[in-house]
Amino acid sequence: MNLANQNKNIMNSEEFVSAIKATVLQSSIDSTKELLEHPPGRSPSSELKEMSEWYNNLNTVEKQVVNNIIAESARGAVFGFLCVLDGVRAIEDKDKGTLKLYYERRSESILLNDQSQFGLHELL
Repeated sequence: MNLANQNKNIMNSEEFVSAIKATVLQSSIDSTKELLEHPPGRSPSSELKEMSEWYNNLNTVEKQVVNNIIAESARGAVFGFLCVLDGVRAIEDKDKGTLKLYYERRSESILLNDQSQFGLHELL
């Protein structure tokens, strides 16, 4: 099957980025806030307990500022990773290679980070 196929039965770049937003970005934000609100386990690290106590003593406005920082940090990490996949952020100093991300289902295949299309980072 043609790699440029835009068949509705196979995930495309936009759907991939949408899935990453939901399953990686948003879940990272939510789990970080949950970690601060309620550290898991019987004996969380003293550092985590200290962060949690500090966070839980903030007022609503201050918590929102911290939550915004958490969201921006997670977004920055996902954006940076997508830039690496797109080849616009180098991970090698010399003799650079190319990363190609394919989504395959059954006999269908599509290149998700096609250099001739919008970059995944731009779709974020």
